[in-house]
Amino acid sequence: MTGRHAIAVLGLALAACALAGCGSGEETKPTAPTPAPAPPPAVPAAPATPADLPKGLVLSLAQFVTQEGKPVPGPARLEFLARTGGTWRMTALEDPESNVFHKAMLYPGADGPRLLTLGGSAAIVKAWQKNAAGALEATVLWKKDFGGKFSRMRDAEIADLYGDGKQDIAVATHDQGVVAVLRPGEKGFTVVELDRQPNIFVHEIEIGDLDHDGKLEVYATPSEPNQLEAGAKQSGHVVRYVPALGKKREVVADLGDRHAKEILVGDVDGDGTDELYVSVEGDINDAKELVHKVEIRRYDAGTPPTGGAVIATLDDRLSRFLTAGDVDGDGKKELVAAAFSSGLWLLRPGADPKGAWKVESIDTDSAGFEHAAILCDLDGDGTDELYVASDQHKQVRRYAWDGRKLAREVIYSRPDERPIFTWNLMPIPRELIPN
Repeated sequence: MTGRHAIAVLGLALAACALAGCGSGEETKPTAPTPAPAPPPAVPAAPATPADLPKGLVLSLAQFVTQEGKPVPGPARLEFLARTGGTWRMTALEDPESNVFHKAMLYPGADGPRLLTLGGSAAIVKAWQKNAAGALEATVLWKKDFGGKFSRMRDAEIADLYGDGKQDIAVATHDQGVVAVLRPGEKGFTVVELDRQPNIFVHEIEIGDLDHDGKLEVYATPSEPNQLEAGAKQSGHVVRYVPALGKKREVVADLGDRHAKEILVGDVDGDGTDELYVSVEGDINDAKELVHKVEIRRYDAGTPPTGGAVIATLDDRLSRFLTAGDVDGDGKKELVAAAFSSGLWLLRPGADPKGAWKVESIDTDSAGFEHAAILCDLDGDGTDELYVASDQHKQVRRYAWDGRKLAREVIYSRPDERPIFTWNLMPIPRELIPN
């Protein structure tokens, strides 16, 4: 990342409510003792985290160091969290070739699992494997100067896009609107450029099959350059490509003078077909009043670009992480939305999943500019836990279902006040965590 993002996290207001009971009427003598009220049902305690977990987490960071009294971007940083013997252990890796890791994730290569990373300024896709000493060493898969003001690999997803049994990597970039696919071959990866638009930021990639034809679609979120000032407009769309069919850019969500940095594609409602969920960002006027709240919109195959169904509205300006999973072990999926300053929200589909969803607050005391979050099952018990980087509190937190709610546990607190942005966090196998 080049330059600084301004963070102004809104203060969180907590209201306390006192309940009292009272009654009136003539005093009477009961003919029999009044039965004692039934005790309330026991609330299960938050489940204990297992002492050892078969998987860990990798966090992708931008960090800032002080030079001449000013914060400037430092080397790109990965942090790894693994639990052994009842303790969460943190290790780290830094790469001075870039100043941000936007994402790190598992790549299931033909020669074994690798850690895939996306760097920015310089824009580099790398694959990391352990050497004999247990340290991670990188192979460059793609390095490119896109020729604009910035040059960043911003997001990626992995899937067999061409139906040949190989794991392709769909990549989004800044700031020349490049969407590309890295196709593995015998002599490395071949880059197939699907799109290029000058002065356009592509923030997110998702892959799925909304029309259920067996051909995977790539979804992306191009928008005008970032605008955070009050009253500023940043228009955007969600677009689709179908690499196996040679289909180029097609607009599937027209957001007008608003935009989205976060989308999610998957079968959340359990009907056997994927849906597209778009987190449409809100905006503020010159008086810094929120005039449009965050909207979570749903698109199915055939939904007109201007016709997405609003399934939830969040009282916030930004919500840049949507993650899906089964939080309570009932076999049904839910969505979690991580908002800028209003916290974490649990979204449950109702009888009509295209109508309004039930929205519940998970935690109002969680915040961050990106507010990275992921639902995943690190302990292997069949129910997903929620992992969140609350950068405002300089903590990484774990939420697990206690029978009534998602209960919070702090699993890592940063030891210093160094400014950081957590851009992403993902589960990875222990074998990819450096010694």
